[in-house]
Amino acid sequence: MSGAGVDAEREDADKTFEPEMVTVVLADEQPVVRNGLRAMLSRSRNVTVAAEAATAHDALRLAVLHRPDVLVVDIELLGLGVGARIREVLRGTPSTAVLVFTAVDDEETMVSAMRAGARGYLLKHSSDDGVLLAVRGLAMGEAVLGPSVADRIVNRIDNCQERHGVLFPDLTTREREVLELMVLGMRNGTIAANLRLSPKTVANHVSRIFGKLQVADRAEAIGLWLGSSGSAVPTG
Repeated sequence: MSGAGVDAEREDADKTFEPEMVTVVLADEQPVVRNGLRAMLSRSRNVTVAAEAATAHDALRLAVLHRPDVLVVDIELLGLGVGARIREVLRGTPSTAVLVFTAVDDEETMVSAMRAGARGYLLKHSSDDGVLLAVRGLAMGEAVLGPSVADRIVNRIDNCQERHGVLFPDLTTREREVLELMVLGMRNGTIAANLRLSPKTVANHVSRIFGKLQVADRAEAIGLWLGSSGSAVPTG
């Protein structure tokens, strides 16, 4: 796609800077959780909470109203049709990164959320620093997975490498390796270090991956990968 290379190049400055200000909308049924998140995020000088929602309807309304950098949302708030709800949010405010922050430790729910366009999935036992780093990372275009979530994705990678060779025949072995590390939420600099490549080489691989898969960004590439990694993945 014509825009894929541009997107990859933007990402491949590798975003070592912090955003000047990150705006966040919090969506959780439990006031104690919202209060805790607000207090924790407010300790950072460059993160501000624009609004809070206690229902799925308000989460969508406030996300569209404020167009935050990050929407932090509990999957249980969204109810049935998690994927459809996330897609609805992204249609209303496509520039917002969705971070699922939940107690739901279920692989299929996680896959459904990521396929729908969520860029992060953290469990509620994550540390304060982990949540803050995730919010900042998503604001800078990263994909972020909690450690236990990442472990599940690693298992999918181990189980599906041969399958992906069939499903993504246009990708080279190296491009599939880069894609798999992208799915784990790694930035290009980290991918480069893991594969012992230069950041520029990784940038070129990312650009080619976007073009071959006909996706515009990391979130779409990750969603495509997750959607292909199992036949029993819910769609909505």
